[in-house]
Formats: sequence, structure tokens, C-alpha cells
Amino acid sequence: MINISQPDLGAEELDAVREVFASNWLGYGPLTRAFETEFGEFLDVPAEHLIFLNSATSGLFLATELLGLGPGDDVVLPSVSFVAAANAIAATGARPVFCDVDPRTLNPSVGDVERAITPRTRAVLILHYGGQPGDVKAIAAHCAARGIPLIEDVSVSIASAIDDRRCGTFGDIATWSFDSRKVITTGDGGMLYVRDAALSRRAKRMAYHGVADRSAFTTASRVARRWWELDVQEVGRRLIGNDLTAAIGRVQLRRLPAFVERRRVITEMYHSLLGGIEGIRLSPPLPRGHATTHYFYYVQLDPGIRDQVAEDLLARGIYTTFRYEPLHTVPLYRADGVFPGTALAAATTLLLPIHQGLDDTDVHTVAEELIKAVEHRSAPTRP
Repeated sequence: MINISQPDLGAEELDAVREVFASNWLGYGPLTRAFETEFGEFLDVPAEHLIFLNSATSGLFLATELLGLGPGDDVVLPSVSFVAAANAIAATGARPVFCDVDPRTLNPSVGDVERAITPRTRAVLILHYGGQPGDVKAIAAHCAARGIPLIEDVSVSIASAIDDRRCGTFGDIATWSFDSRKVITTGDGGMLYVRDAALSRRAKRMAYHGVADRSAFTTASRVARRWWELDVQEVGRRLIGNDLTAAIGRVQLRRLPAFVERRRVITEMYHSLLGGIEGIRLSPPLPRGHATTHYFYYVQLDPGIRDQVAEDLLARGIYTTFRYEPLHTVPLYRADGVFPGTALAAATTLLLPIHQGLDDTDVHTVAEELIKAVEHRSAPTRP
């Protein structure tokens, strides 16, 4: 099976894990802090505003709690988004309010967001689809002008940027994912960025049982007469990452440029092999100054054959899919409204395999089989 995504792990990661085993300290500790520091350098933000968490989903839930969302509040988000975003909003008692997206980029415009804002809107939460930055710069400026906090779900956009400014640093809070399908992985894990200093300190307390100083749980905590005493200031949960997964993350972060470059090459190969083929529409080019992680590679097909083509490819050992099922159609969040861009994107878009472990032969195979399937399904049936 040619997978749509898969991790790239090797000897360096294994050596890093061995060192953690040898240290006999697997929990939150120096490697976790080092990972946060290195990620801060990568983003060009202060490390003390970052928290390595057990998942990006934990980051989304924590973000909505930090903003004090609750019943009577609305949060705008694109319907083409992962369900974790809606769940994080709904868990507070707030209401997810969906906006439309551009049918070609699958990202919302500032106009899409503005049309969904209500008098009760307390936050906006956007996704950078497939790693493409989208209209985040304008959306961030619009939210700031209206005094509405912006949460960026940059789960798949670790290397995405506009004019060298990393996605995730445009809004007020952001969360990255390092699960097994992402460009860099820690198995499970995520990183949370909180722009406001006071709010970031609160986030760290909430991420570890409300404890103000987590050093009380490290082996080097001989800093007070009774170092085991806890300064618990509010209710919290255990959401933090650990040295074992942070060790893997540090290696993966160093390998990130090579990962993204390989994904760029695969993207260019697909463009070359599929460009000009009747019935296959390529994704639009990036605007000037935009950089992408190349997390998704998608084509758009006639809605009458898209699902059939996917079935044909699966039968040939090629896994394709569409992400994400529009949230306004999900039973729990079903909502009335007109979402023409979302509907068109959901009916036509097909994601092809792309990951740094994909070799050139696999890329050619995917392209050739896709062309065959489209030609077969597009051919007129004989009476």
C-alpha cells in the first residue's frame, strides 16, 4: 500500500531515546525544556511562551479555556476543519459558528470570517489547510481591530510562513501537532504558543494540575526546605509532554528542512506529471511571499467521479482520502446555512500520497494510476 502519510524515523531518533533511557528520567525535565527552547528559536518567539504538550488537541482545549469561553459565546471557525477544533469549543459550552472556505485553497478569506461573526463572537479559530498559510495575515489584522482573539490551528503547518514569519505567530494562541501522521512526529505530542506573557504562565499552570512550579517533580528540585510542597493556584489537568518524546522531537526538528524539501520535490513531480491532464485540476499556486509545509497534495476532480476514482486507486494499492469532512454536516454539529465553497471543495478534492519517505517510483505510480482511473471513469458509457 502506498500510504498517504507516514513517519520518517531512524537511527538518530533511536539514539536519542537510548540516551533518555540511560538517564533514567523519562518525564518532564531538561530535554522537554530544550525542545521548547529550540522550537522557540525556530519560530523566533520567546521559549517561555511555549509549552510542549501531550497532543495538539490538548492545546486546542487549553486555548479555549484560557480565553474563558463559555455558554452564550460564539467562536467562528471554517467548516473544513478537524473535529477537534469544534470539540474544544463545544466543551466550554460555547457555540461553534462555521464559515465558508475558498473552494480551491480550502482556506477561509477574511470576508468569509467576517460574514460569520456575530455580536456574541468571542474568538476566531482558523486552520491552515494542508500547510498553506491562506489569508491569515488579513484575518489576524481584522480580529485585532475588532478585539477578537485569534487561535491558529497550525497542526499541519510547521514550516509554513508569510514573508518569513511563521504561521502560528500571527494570532494570539497557536497549537502544532506532532502525532504520527505529521511532518515531524514525537509519536503523540503538540506545542502550544501563547503570545500574552501572563496568559502563557497561566497556561503552564493549567497544563500541570494548576501547580505553579513544576520543578517540585524533578530530581533536581532541592531548592526549598520542603521542596515537595505544592503551590496549587487553580484547577488543572496533566497535559504536558515528557523527555522521552521531546528527545525524538528535537531530532525531528533538526531534520525538518530536509523533510520539507523532499515534500516540495514530490509536489513539483506531481505538478509535472499531472499538469495539463484533462479532468484533473491541480491546486492553485501559492501567493508571492507564502511558504508551505507541503503537508497535503490534492487534486480536484469532477464530483461525479471523485469517489469512484478513489475506490479504483485503493484497489490498486494507493490510499487517497479527503480531509476534512465539513463540520456543518457532522451529526453533532449539523448547522443550517449556505456554504458553497465548502460544498464544492468537499465534492471535488482528493488528497494524494505525500510524505518524505515516498520515492520517485511511487510518485510516478500514483500519477499514472490516477490518470488511468480518471480516463476510465470519464469515458462515456456505451448503450
